[in-house]
Amino acid sequence: MKDFLKIKTVFENDSKRTIEELSKRYAEKKQLQKVISGLVYDSLLKGDFLKGKKILLKPNWVRHSIHPNDDLCLRTNDCFLLSFLELLLQSSPQSILIGDAPIQGCKWDKMLSEAFLTKIRSLSERYHIPVLVKDFRRVAFDPVTKRLTKGINPLYDYFIFDLGGQSDLEPISSNDNKFRVTYYHPDRMSESHSMGVHKYCISKEVFNADVIISMPKIKTHQKTGITGALKNMVGINGDKDYLPHHRIGGSKQGGDCYPGNNYLRLWSEKITDVANRNLEKPQYWFWQKLSIALWKLSNPKLVHQRAAGWYGNDTCWRMVMDLNKICVYGTADGKIANQPQRVIYSLCDGIIGGQGNGPLFPTPLPLGVVTFSNNSAIADLAAVLLMGFDVNKIALLKNAGEAIQLKTSDIRLNDKRIDLCELKSLAIDTIPPPGWLGYLK
Repeated sequence: MKDFLKIKTVFENDSKRTIEELSKRYAEKKQLQKVISGLVYDSLLKGDFLKGKKILLKPNWVRHSIHPNDDLCLRTNDCFLLSFLELLLQSSPQSILIGDAPIQGCKWDKMLSEAFLTKIRSLSERYHIPVLVKDFRRVAFDPVTKRLTKGINPLYDYFIFDLGGQSDLEPISSNDNKFRVTYYHPDRMSESHSMGVHKYCISKEVFNADVIISMPKIKTHQKTGITGALKNMVGINGDKDYLPHHRIGGSKQGGDCYPGNNYLRLWSEKITDVANRNLEKPQYWFWQKLSIALWKLSNPKLVHQRAAGWYGNDTCWRMVMDLNKICVYGTADGKIANQPQRVIYSLCDGIIGGQGNGPLFPTPLPLGVVTFSNNSAIADLAAVLLMGFDVNKIALLKNAGEAIQLKTSDIRLNDKRIDLCELKSLAIDTIPPPGWLGYLK
């Protein structure tokens, strides 16, 4: 199948490219469905392509809303998802599953309102087609009670997929337990990732689906620069203990949590490890506060983030590439095939994107676009250009883009064929994540 990318703008002119105006687009159901249908019709809705198929919809459900604008820029918009869901149901699939694995601290019932779920049930009943909404997480954490909720889904709902030496993490792997996720148990990570071993906890829904459609929210990301079609596939992994986000230590200490060599920061990280080993115990907060105090004593700049949120993070993008490799090439018996096993379609919500300290604390960005592609890397390249960032300074896109044949890809803006670089004329000034300020442009 030829790679393609289709882009539709949803603003008439620059004066209408504002948060106030673009937020109205989500409520205009008929017009929104017209935009989406125009993008996806030939690939998904035409003929009987979806008839009798099992569809997996993978939105970007990262966390419940905390700030007033989160409903606009944090997650895939509810109206956007509902509009597309109805179009899919009109094509008579066998079933649709909508699932994601948000952060452990996400309150699922606050993220997905009863009104939203009622609309999904209503659509399911109207078209007589099962639509299931599923939390892909195995573990949740309540930051108030400091308690873990384990076994949200049984282990048999997942496939422990070991990429071994085929992992993009292998070139930076060692046997001294350096991989970390800032607020997770470090020893459990070492069981999943070391030299020659790179395990992921993949929802079996990926292998059960006939068609997978990703629905990212286009945002900045403190660890990978951008989160879009590629990064959205991280949500097929149900347990964060399998997701390396960085390596402990500075860039001159064999790690990539921050630049340079600073022993106060290193001790802060080591004490964070102690805290995470005592997650449900009374002493947890003592160790966390001590870690934070040491970090502050190190006189950190914006590029020094405890969670490795900076442009030199050389781990997180590799983990993202691994999960996309599994999703596209992975077989149900745990092997990576030579040929793609499935196509991942990406319908990206960029009507209002997220800028600044994404993915968890973005502010609204008036991008004003919806994109659709069968190649996640091309979709993300377009997003980066629309944000006005330098593609070559984002490791995820630089490495993912090496295999793209842009000259033979069909790229269209408002139905007109273009070269990808022409999107620069539509670029909007975008605030990078704090650890990327002064680097991306």
